Amino acid sequence: MAELGIDELQNIANKLRLDVIEMTTAAGSGHPGGSLSAADAIAALYFRVMNIDPADPYKEDRDRFVLSKGHAAPILYAALAERGYFPTEELITLRKIGSRLQGHPSYREVPGVEVTTGSLGQGLSMACGIALAGKLDKKDYRVYCLLGDGELQEGQNWEAAMFARAKGLNNMTVLVDRNKLQICGNTEEVLALDPLPEKFRAFGWNVTIVDGHNIRQIIEACFKASQAKKGPSVIILNTVKGKGVSFMENNVGFHGRSCKPDEYEKAVEELKAVIR
Repeated sequence: MAELGIDELQNIANKLRLDVIEMTTAAGSGHPGGSLSAADAIAALYFRVMNIDPADPYKEDRDRFVLSKGHAAPILYAALAERGYFPTEELITLRKIGSRLQGHPSYREVPGVEVTTGSLGQGLSMACGIALAGKLDKKDYRVYCLLGDGELQEGQNWEAAMFARAKGLNNMTVLVDRNKLQICGNTEEVLALDPLPEKFRAFGWNVTIVDGHNIRQIIEACFKASQAKKGPSVIILNTVKGKGVSFMENNVGFHGRSCKPDEYEKAVEELKAVIR
């Protein structure tokens, strides 16, 4: 696959957003808000950063991706389909009876899905296991793990953070979708996470903070993380929940609700306006 430019990658990110709106609206359920906030990072990973091959989804030296915030499955499915892991026409079957595109991703069902996720707070532990296996097997692959900020309120993440530092997992990059909204409100009002960068630094991690909607910054941060000699790396993505659709942005109501018919038409209109 030829290396895509930043403008092309931004176009893909917006196409992924459109896929999310169409999928969740057709399903009448799903989690569009946190899928839209992660679209730029997912586009950067799947179309530029990661060593993957849709024609050989499980090749030994592939990079691995763990979607810890499994409820954001629509953005992962959109990326996998647009990258060629399965037909894009299948996206519209999200959450339908008999569809392999379940509400949370299942590695037994969907090519390109590395682990089954959905129970929040567990993805980082699984990513650590995969990264440690790579070290023990002397493999060159890299592990990427996308966390929701709300799930960082789960204590298991911080056990995993200690483990990653103790085992020197410099082959792992964690990305935190820091949109500051979870299902029941603002993260800082539910259970404050800040100062989040200092917490990770205290656990011995390499920390980079970027605009989570600036694809160039995301790619540069991923490259910087891949060059780290000591310890695991985390990229904190400052994002906007519902990014790309005006009435969904910073609207906690769209954490787990799909568009109504009139909302769908407006969302599609806005997204098509920025897709070339």
